[in-house]
Order: sequence, then C-alpha cells, then structure tokens
Amino acid sequence: MPEIQAAANGNRDAALAAMYDSISEKHMFPFWAKSDDVANDEVRQLMATARAVPYVWRYKEDIDPLLRQSAELITMEDSERRSLILINPGLKPKRASVSTMYTAYRLNDPNEIMPPHKHSPSAIRFGLTGRGNFTGVEGEDIVFGPGDMVLTPNDAWHNHGTVGDEHAVNLSVLDLPLVETLNAIHFDHNYTEVENGVPVRKKVQAAKYPSDYSAATYGVGGMVPRWADHERGGGLSSPMYVYRWSAMMEIFDRFQDHDGDPHEALMVEYTDPTTGESVFKTITFFAQMLRPGEKTLPLRQTASLLVAPFQGSGCSIVDGERHDWNEFDTLAVPGGCWCEHRNGSETEPAYLFVASDEPTLKKLSLYKSWGETEGGDVVRLA
Repeated sequence: MPEIQAAANGNRDAALAAMYDSISEKHMFPFWAKSDDVANDEVRQLMATARAVPYVWRYKEDIDPLLRQSAELITMEDSERRSLILINPGLKPKRASVSTMYTAYRLNDPNEIMPPHKHSPSAIRFGLTGRGNFTGVEGEDIVFGPGDMVLTPNDAWHNHGTVGDEHAVNLSVLDLPLVETLNAIHFDHNYTEVENGVPVRKKVQAAKYPSDYSAATYGVGGMVPRWADHERGGGLSSPMYVYRWSAMMEIFDRFQDHDGDPHEALMVEYTDPTTGESVFKTITFFAQMLRPGEKTLPLRQTASLLVAPFQGSGCSIVDGERHDWNEFDTLAVPGGCWCEHRNGSETEPAYLFVASDEPTLKKLSLYKSWGETEGGDVVRLA
C-alpha cells in the first residue's frame, strides 16, 4: 500500500507541475483556494507585486548637482525637456515616485523657453529657486517664484522655461503613473494657431489672457465672476492656473496660533475656486505648516503622499523608520504607512508642500485613514 500511495502522489505531483507550466505558458495564473506548493501559493504571489517604499531624495547632495551638470551637457536643441524624475526603489524601473504619481525636478537656463505641448496626465509646477520660472497655460503667461504653484491640466496646451537672467528650478508632480496604468497616456506637440483661417504651427503660444488673470478672476475667496470662462483648457481642472505662496502665507499667519489638527498640524488644501474641490480629479495638493518644535501624531491613510519640504528641516517617522529631510528634498510616503512629521527647529517654522492621490481613492470609495491618539489608541478618522 505505501508503494502504491507514493506512486499516486508522484503522478499527481508530476501532473500538477505540468499543469502549472501549461498555465504559465498560456499567460494565466492559478488562483486555488489553497496550495501546499510554495511556488504556486496564490496569495503570496498576488501580494508580492512591486510596491513603493518610503524614501527621501536629497536635493542639495544629489538632485541639484545633477541638474546643473545636465544644464551644461543637455541643450534645448538636444531635448525640449531637462528634468530628473524621482524613481521609487520599490517600483524601479517604472517611472513612479509612488504608485500613482511622480515628482520631477527641472532647471532652465536664463531666457530658455520650450515649445508648447499637451498631454493627458495632469501636472503642477512648484517654484523652488529663481524669480523667473515661466509656464504659459492656454494663453495665460505665468511667471512664478519660490512657493508658487502653477497648474498644467490634462489636455491643456502649455510650455515651460525661464525668463530673466538667472537659472530657475521648479519641481513637478504628475499623475502619469496612474494614467499610464489606465492606458490613457497621450502627448501632443503639434501646437497650431489659426491665421487667416489656416492652422499654422507655432513654437510660442499667443497670449489670450492678462498675466494676472488667475488672481484677478479667482483671487477673492467666495466670490467668482459669472462672466468669466470657467471651462478654459477643456474644463478638466481648476480654471485658476496659479496659486501664489504669498496668499498661502497670509492664511498661515492668520492661524499660526490656532490649535490645528493633531495629525496634520496646520494644513491647507489648494482647491478649485468654482467648486471647492481639488484642483484635479485625480490628485490634490496641500501646504503644511509645522510650528517651532511641533510634531504630529501618527497618521495612516490609504492615499499615497509625496512630501516636499519647502522651508525648514526636520524628520518624518514612516512605519517606525526615521527619515531626515531638508529644504527641497522629496519624501515618498506610500499608502498604508504610518507617518508623523517633526519640525527640527525650536525657533523657526517648517513648511511642507504635499501631493496626494486622495481624490482618486475617494471617487473609488477606497479612501480610509486612521490616527493614533496621545494615549496610543488607534481611531478611525475617515
């Protein structure tokens, strides 16, 4: 009897191995309720997909030297773009800083403007250095400086560069990994304007709006002119294309003595002034103030974050591991991680610029968040 059983088991093992090989060759995956074969453990394999990990990219030590080197070696004749994309070590080689977004740093030489283009991913530019960062969006020419945020929405014509006689650096955040996953990527570089009834290829967008149009039209909270074109650029995003850091600082100055939120300190969301919702349908942005010596309580959420310290220095504790950061660094906080922030100064505030895929998760009913109390209990927040 033992010999018969062994033979039967041997035949079954061989048959299973052959079946698994056949399944793999036909580009399928076995999802059985249970398997003793580790090589075909369906739960382990399904959970073993590439995942983003917490990570800090260093601006001063790593990003800035490479940007300056690229400016010496790569001209606009070589490429219309000169950006460094931050790739998460857990997702490499995929171009993603977290699963749904990436951050890229861009340096432009003085008076260097690239031709217009458009694409399906939504993007922003956030000024870091120089007063002459430039983005033209759907005929609104925007010059911006440190802390200013400029939208380049899904399917809106735009171009980038620098005006003036100094280098300027900005960072971008795009939902390109999300759009790529959804197989909805498209780029268009064939910009034309109609002249005498005929489309003519152009390297520069003609100005259609005053340079202060966004602030003049939408710069007063709670009051929106009815006669303005709120659907410009296709109506796929906030029609306010530039958000100035000076306006953000006015809010922080007014509320610097407010208790704030124990898990987020003082946090302000950039919103569409016509709806009060996020500036894009897929990703949203915040400015976060940590007052001198302030630290937040641990927060866990299903949304993934890209945190870019704009002023000050400190650290973040992500899933128990400390990550120190300084101005212009970027920290990846993948969804599902516990995270708390700490200002490293007892005398000066720290300001963080934060990108999140929260809107996408909310639309799919997948957004959840939990917070830890001062007593160490975990409570459901959203």
